[in-house]
Amino acid sequence: MENLPSPRFIFLLSLVTLSINVDARHLLEVILPELPKPELPELPPLPKFELPSLPELPTLPKPEIPTLPKPELPELPKPEVPKLPELPKPELPTFPHLPELPKPTFPAIPTIPKDTKPLQSATSP
Repeated sequence: MENLPSPRFIFLLSLVTLSINVDARHLLEVILPELPKPELPELPPLPKFELPSLPELPTLPKPEIPTLPKPELPELPKPEVPKLPELPKPELPTFPHLPELPKPTFPAIPTIPKDTKPLQSATSP
């Protein structure tokens, strides 16, 4: 019982909660009148801003780039490649003729006739 809040606290808390809810509902139901748009005074036109004229800049002559001659490379003689000797074409060796082997025969699987009844055990009536 020591950990429970006092009844006075519970009463005050519920009273405050109810009053907040009533105020909030009242705010939702109140219709606010439309406010008139304020009339703005006419502003005088702004003066045009003009940039001061700049003095003409002197033009500089384009520098001439000297042309460089293409370097001449000495011609190198082509190296002589020695011819490779021709090798004979390899041939596959011939294999001796193998005799044909007889086909293996498998023993026949005996078939069980379908009319036979399963054996009855001696304990069944």
